[in-house]
Amino acid sequence: MTGHDENGDERRRWGRRARVLKAAGLTLTGLLVLGAGTAGWAYWHLNRNIKSVDINSALGDDRPAKAMVTPSAPASASASATASPLPTEALNILVLGSDSRSGKANAKLGGGSSSGARSDTAMVVHIDAGRTKATVVSIPRDTLVTRPSCPLPSGGSTAVAYDAMFNSAYSVGGPVCAVKTAESVTGVRMDHYVEIDFAGFSKLVNALGGVTVTTDENIDDDKSHLHLASGTHHLNGTQALALARTRHGIGDGSDLGRIGLQQKLVKALLKQISSADLLSDPAKLYDVANAVTGSLTTDTGLDSLGELTKLGQSLKSLSSDEVRTVMMPVVAAPSDPNRVIANEPEASDLWDSLK
Repeated sequence: MTGHDENGDERRRWGRRARVLKAAGLTLTGLLVLGAGTAGWAYWHLNRNIKSVDINSALGDDRPAKAMVTPSAPASASASATASPLPTEALNILVLGSDSRSGKANAKLGGGSSSGARSDTAMVVHIDAGRTKATVVSIPRDTLVTRPSCPLPSGGSTAVAYDAMFNSAYSVGGPVCAVKTAESVTGVRMDHYVEIDFAGFSKLVNALGGVTVTTDENIDDDKSHLHLASGTHHLNGTQALALARTRHGIGDGSDLGRIGLQQKLVKALLKQISSADLLSDPAKLYDVANAVTGSLTTDTGLDSLGELTKLGQSLKSLSSDEVRTVMMPVVAAPSDPNRVIANEPEASDLWDSLK
């Protein structure tokens, strides 16, 4: 009878364990590589989504002065070795909502004519130094302004136009003319430009799981297809967009009534974003990021995922309760009761407070 080889049994057991560990290691390595590849693809895709316009080069130096930046305290050696400090200086951002009909999604949602687009929503977002408070100022699209001469991408420039509607600037000269006109009207330097179209706004709301808004009166607007009783409603993307666009079903049917609803939406979106806990849900975070970047046009200072992320991180202490929403003071235009003009000196006082 052959003796039992304990050493041989032990070698065979270790051999089996080694093969199992090797297989597990290869599987883990493959998952890590796959995960890194997926993350890399996601970053590339989101980064590629963003469209940009070089507004600084187009406008040159003929602009309001930049706000003075107070130097930050020097970072410690250990902190500077890991990451640069987040910016804390005040910012002014021109945010436009475009009614472009480019693309099937925008056309389905009722964008403007296929030959062009308008900026039906215009807001100057002022973020205070320290970035813990902000003021959002809506500019009525029907405000009559002196539209300055604007450079065109094809060369040449537009002519100065008097008593032109504010939103015509985007129609004739795109983002560059929108920024130049906003700076001309306000006297405030726009540090950045952000534009989102109909489809992007609707997708963003859906990616966040909807948005809850309280209306003070019934809304019955056949043109925007929105019918809501007064009260609190949880809206999907299409409904939220209709709320942002509606004006015929509330108040006097003017653009001023619509601005009040848009400001409610801004506050509601900020609350929804802050309560969504996106970092704990990577899939939802990606959906939100994809919705935003897929329909976003920015200036070249915000045209990368890195720059947008840095901006977002710098606003982490800004809560929706610290965001004030106001409208530029206006009065009916003497030349046309359906248009408005800046109410002075109140309008200038408001803009001066944001410099």
